[in-house]
Amino acid sequence: MSPQAGFVLLDQIVPRLKAAVPLVVNRVGSEDPGELVQDATAFAARMMDNIERSKKKVTPGNIAYYTIQHIKSGRRSTGSSTADVYGSQTQLRGRTRLTSLDEIAAGSEEGGGEIFTFNDVLSRDEEDPGTKAARNLDWNQFFNSLTARERSIIQFIIEGRTLRSLGHLLHLDDRIMHTSKRNLAAKILDFMGTDILIEVRRLPQWKQDLQAIREKMECREQRRHL
Repeated sequence: MSPQAGFVLLDQIVPRLKAAVPLVVNRVGSEDPGELVQDATAFAARMMDNIERSKKKVTPGNIAYYTIQHIKSGRRSTGSSTADVYGSQTQLRGRTRLTSLDEIAAGSEEGGGEIFTFNDVLSRDEEDPGTKAARNLDWNQFFNSLTARERSIIQFIIEGRTLRSLGHLLHLDDRIMHTSKRNLAAKILDFMGTDILIEVRRLPQWKQDLQAIREKMECREQRRHL
């Protein structure tokens, strides 16, 4: 696009787009008027470049008009797919619909009328696979370094059986078994770290980030009404 066409775009077309787009174009999803004006400007620039290459003459008003019509129909400078679930045209035609995870999914009549959002319904509080795999590697390394008695203690605890039953099986009294259990606990803390109990109860990082974003938005909304 030539410099002259660029000046026409900035001086005569963009002001028309800024005045009309926020009023006549339906926003889809998270789009805002500023983004739509920018998208329309890119669309108009491409149209002007094509017209200039074909050596045709079109008024700035016509370019602004047809650009607005394209944006209204759901076309964007980045594409106009009707199959992409995030595409503007796809949503304008009613084929898909974006729903915020903070929207209410259901309400519970029990427990004081607790409200559940889609985020609460669809998300899981499990750790990500990478964290779980790393912890399993650490545990396997630690478990292989234990004695046969210590491994048996862990196995009996997992199964919900008492140390006394293990002591009877190994022909050891309760004092020796409790001493072995304390020594095992000290080994776990030494190998895993003193904050291991805090780490296993901590929410996944993605969950913490989501909560932080929600709290930030709530604070911002409260400040707007002060």
